[in-house]
Amino acid sequence: MIGFLEKYVLPVAGKIQEQKHLQSVRDGIILAMPLIIVGSFFLIIGNLPIPHYEAFMSGLFGKEWLTKLTYPVGATFDIMSIIIGFGVAYRLAERYKVDALSAGAISLASFLLATPHMTMFTPEGTQKAFEVGGVLPISLMGSKGLFVAMIIAIVSTEIYRWVIQRKLVINMPQGVPPAVAKSFVALIPAFIVITFIWIIRVILEATSLQDIHHVINLVITTPLSFIGGSLWGMLIAILAIQILWSLGLHGDAIIIDSLMAPVLFALMDENRQVFMADHSADLPNIISAPFYSIFMTTGGSGLTIALVLLMLFKARSKQMKQLGRLAVGPSLFNINEPTIFGTPIVMNPLMIIPFILTPVVVLLVTYFSMDLGLVAKPNGVLIPWTTPMFISGFLATGGKVSGIVIQIVNLAVALIIYYPFMRLYDKQKFNEEKGFEQIKSEKDLNHSI
Repeated sequence: MIGFLEKYVLPVAGKIQEQKHLQSVRDGIILAMPLIIVGSFFLIIGNLPIPHYEAFMSGLFGKEWLTKLTYPVGATFDIMSIIIGFGVAYRLAERYKVDALSAGAISLASFLLATPHMTMFTPEGTQKAFEVGGVLPISLMGSKGLFVAMIIAIVSTEIYRWVIQRKLVINMPQGVPPAVAKSFVALIPAFIVITFIWIIRVILEATSLQDIHHVINLVITTPLSFIGGSLWGMLIAILAIQILWSLGLHGDAIIIDSLMAPVLFALMDENRQVFMADHSADLPNIISAPFYSIFMTTGGSGLTIALVLLMLFKARSKQMKQLGRLAVGPSLFNINEPTIFGTPIVMNPLMIIPFILTPVVVLLVTYFSMDLGLVAKPNGVLIPWTTPMFISGFLATGGKVSGIVIQIVNLAVALIIYYPFMRLYDKQKFNEEKGFEQIKSEKDLNHSI
């Protein structure tokens, strides 16, 4: 099995991990992460599950306190596509070693050009003209426009670097300030990209396809959201992640950060919008970015915190006990590279079995617990992935105790699955250490004689 994975899976996974466009998508999403986490913080503050909290805040800051507190939420979540699109273009241009700032600016302009404007009306029903021909729909600046922003970022940057690399640019004479020279270099590529996007928009507006957002939604967003937001889609993703980790590759970076993150972020934002509109409403999605990061990777991928606790309290071998002491600190903050490479789990047929099996069982337990209403669904708040267990479950579910309970249940499941494999592996290590000590004592005895 290991030989098959090394021969056929490892080369493909390595190429995916090194792919420029996927790396740029990952980096673009990372650029928006601080803003989304800050917005989530304000969302948490506005919805703390404390008795009489709303009355206290209303008395202190006035009846509109909650509305005002949502301003930072909108200012961070609702520009998600703008930030990520710029970031993808910027990072991709860096990898091509062309001017990244110009590439990001062109991508941003192209995205705004591709986005249909809304026409405003006065109360009397007459059109109210704007210099921009209307206003940009805020929903398309957020998660709904995410795929369009990323695709346009990749396409515009590819055109930009193609023109630059073939030197189809305006070069200024020496002595001209570098910033001015770069702006003229970007002039022709920008004209080509903007014209290309404009032509596509005009053509689509003349058909029933309406606009680029509508096309991308039909072709990409809806199918991917259906697959990525389903139990089977997440099950396949988790199996792929664990197999890649077993081969020594960062499964989360390859599958989640590069491939599934746009879908999971969009599903997360759908929950946030419903939650902000009505706290008691049934949230539309079980699977989202917090569902994976908070409940599927507690203590790290494969829920290896369970293995660390078993090594710490049940291991007999010195190696396993020492590794448990070293790994318990990082594991509390969901960092498990010391466990994966120190045990090792990588290329270890015995430990790979529980490493893959545990998250699969936990996925099923968590999913059906939320589907049956026993556990609250994640409410759209993005919790930093290093947040310790129990705190993260409480916050991700909007302050529901059920978020803590399901993490306790998941930890118990992980302990049960890992236990027999850890005992068997620990026995092997204990016997190896015992044999080594016996050999050493015999050598010392011979040396003394």
